[in-house]
Amino acid sequence: MDERRVVLRVGGQHWASSAPAVERALGRRPGVLGVEANAVAQTATVAFDAEVTSMTDLTAWVEACGYHCSGRSVPDHVCNAMSEPMPAAAAAVAVHAHHTPHGPSARTAEPEAEPAARPAPPEHRHGDEHADNERHGAAHATGTPSPHEAMGHGGHHGGGSMADMVRDMRNRFLVAALLSVPITLYSMIGRDFLGFTAAAPFGLRDDVFMLILSLPVVFYSAWIFFDGAYRALRTRTLDMMVLVAVAVGTGWLYSVGVTLTGGGEVFYEAASVLTTFVLLGHWFEMRARGGANDAVRTLLELAPPRAVVLRDGVEHEVPTAEVLVGDTLLIRPGAKVPVDAVVVEGESEADESMVTGESLPVGKVPGDQLIGASLNVSGTLRARAVKVGEDTALAQIVAMVQEAQNSKAPGQRLADRAAFWLVFVALIGGTGTFLVWWLAGASVPTAMLFAITVVVITCPDALGLATPTAIMVGTGLGARRGVLFKNATALEASARIDTVVMDKTGTLTKGAPEVTDVVVAPGADEAEILALVAAVERESEHPLARAVVAHADQAGARRLRASSFRNVAGHGATATVDGHAVLVGNLRLMAAEEVDLGTLGAARDRLADAGRTAVLAAVDGRAVAVVAMADAARETAAAAVEALHALGAEVVMLTGDNEATARRIASQLGIDTVIAEVLPGDKAEKVAELQQSGKRVAMVGDGVNDAPALATADIGIAIGAGTDVAIETADVVLMRSDPLDVPVALRIGRGTLRKMRQNLGWAIGYNAIALPIAAGVFEPSFGISLSPEIAALSMSGSSVIVAVNALLLKRLRLPAPPDSSRLAVPAETLA
Repeated sequence: MDERRVVLRVGGQHWASSAPAVERALGRRPGVLGVEANAVAQTATVAFDAEVTSMTDLTAWVEACGYHCSGRSVPDHVCNAMSEPMPAAAAAVAVHAHHTPHGPSARTAEPEAEPAARPAPPEHRHGDEHADNERHGAAHATGTPSPHEAMGHGGHHGGGSMADMVRDMRNRFLVAALLSVPITLYSMIGRDFLGFTAAAPFGLRDDVFMLILSLPVVFYSAWIFFDGAYRALRTRTLDMMVLVAVAVGTGWLYSVGVTLTGGGEVFYEAASVLTTFVLLGHWFEMRARGGANDAVRTLLELAPPRAVVLRDGVEHEVPTAEVLVGDTLLIRPGAKVPVDAVVVEGESEADESMVTGESLPVGKVPGDQLIGASLNVSGTLRARAVKVGEDTALAQIVAMVQEAQNSKAPGQRLADRAAFWLVFVALIGGTGTFLVWWLAGASVPTAMLFAITVVVITCPDALGLATPTAIMVGTGLGARRGVLFKNATALEASARIDTVVMDKTGTLTKGAPEVTDVVVAPGADEAEILALVAAVERESEHPLARAVVAHADQAGARRLRASSFRNVAGHGATATVDGHAVLVGNLRLMAAEEVDLGTLGAARDRLADAGRTAVLAAVDGRAVAVVAMADAARETAAAAVEALHALGAEVVMLTGDNEATARRIASQLGIDTVIAEVLPGDKAEKVAELQQSGKRVAMVGDGVNDAPALATADIGIAIGAGTDVAIETADVVLMRSDPLDVPVALRIGRGTLRKMRQNLGWAIGYNAIALPIAAGVFEPSFGISLSPEIAALSMSGSSVIVAVNALLLKRLRLPAPPDSSRLAVPAETLA
């Protein structure tokens, strides 16, 4: 089986309850392994077997359901016709490719391997009609619509679709509202309560005139309800559309029957005003929930629409979607990098904050990677495109965020089931209400009004919106800060964490040693000794050697050249520098060379006991210095621990290092518990022990040996610069490699869960209170009841309240990043 995952743009999901209809319709198709639709984002994540079905089939099936599908949920200028759907979890792995160290020795993408993974690109025929035909053919073969075939104007994402739907909803509302005024005036309400006395035009009866005026309301404004009800019933599900269609249709058809049989009490005004209020409420609601997708919309728009490529030495400006792997890009200062690339010529700095959240520009030289959508700050660069279209880091980050937004938390799945049964209860309750009132002696019109009110008031739209809107805002809030939640379950689980286990090396510390102490023998010149030692260490590739060289350069020591260099495996190195025999290494090297440490022996022992790595230096057979090194803590590690404590979370350091080293770092950072000298294979066992003691554990790590522990924990959090395996295993990815984002993730999770509970509480409480009032339970004793119009207004208002309450999550206070003006996406999107 060849399992793939794709985020489709599914337009026309007008109500929250539309998502289950899409899921049921697609879920029964051959080769479809799973579907998670999102009416707020107007997308659906589909897992499918590529050996059985294709993108073309999926698109056709969505269209067959009555919805609009323009393929992948990416903008035209990102979509590349040659791109295949990526395998499951590939998006998470892809994030890592852009956080490796920079420089000529840094690991870069391998374009040579691309042809094995994707079809060979067509040769360039720009401006040639045949090239367009090739692209169309490739798109058809892979099932990915080309930009020319795309249906969504302005990009295939939920924002444009939502804007169109909001405009359509407004137009339907205006027609219904304008016609509802005269319909109401000529109704019993207008005649008896408002004192309207004008006769109907053309000598028509009032009910006949109201019937004529109601036709545009029913067959244009309210037609969206009947169409949606048909779709839902065809997929064997019940949703809000069914209830509104039943309420409007029953009242209108009953009235038509009365009119055609000679006249009597009719409900044209109830049907029209009901339609008006439902459309009004959902117009406001859709405008509110349209803002829930701001983060993804902003990410989608980061990539530039056009790129400058060099072909045969000539510059060509082409759409970004037409850039192919291997193209040479010309990137001038101030221009955005169109696709993922590797620098082949030039030096510059790149501002990657909009993608990775890193606040400072990163130096770029030949061999370094460039992230698509990052900004070239200073020099002109020539770069080779290595990943294009949906393979770029930006596109896969967007896909990860969209999949998280479309995924369902356990609470949401329960709410979806409850919404289905609530519709069933509403239909049964409406029928029962009619029968009870009719058998109790009420007239048919009176009994019908109560029944319609029950059906309308019980619409589950607020219940369906309660959790997905909050999840949309929460995942978007994380994406702005460079915190990527892979699914809604991780978002919900992060809210319940009370213990955070953090790997030491590479997570709390920089993962690279730094010189902390230099102790020289009495009478020795420290600057001269540093120059001699650094000359030897420049010939070595050992990480400790690089730390010594860096410290010497920073101290301004003069640069000397070593000769006769000899590496002593496991001991150190020897060389001749400026006429002196210099030894640099450990105790065993000094013992082998019969060097007496003298007073430096005690200094070496003291530094080693403090958890530092001590390197000894001897010149001409005399011990002259001890250089101590340690893995330095990250600048924000202490602030991260403090922020976690403020959230009430216990912080545990889990490391394979010795106890002294671990205790030193822990004391610097204020960590509660240290578990040291743990073998890589035992980390998962230690996490499990904490869970067995009743703790809800988040594991934070970056290495291959952290992957089992990440999978064992309640949630696994991968530092973005970590390994592919760690990122693939984790539930949350911190793109900025900053431990301060761990409390950010927990705070977002808690804020999102709080909004989900508030929304669910409101939706359930509203129905519990409104249902008996609508059924007329309090009418005989207290004279309290609702009309269908008021029921429609309150039902729609409930949905608006839920959507607006979720949007208030954007005001969540988060620990400020090191430079709060530089976020993962532009700060203005937070407004």
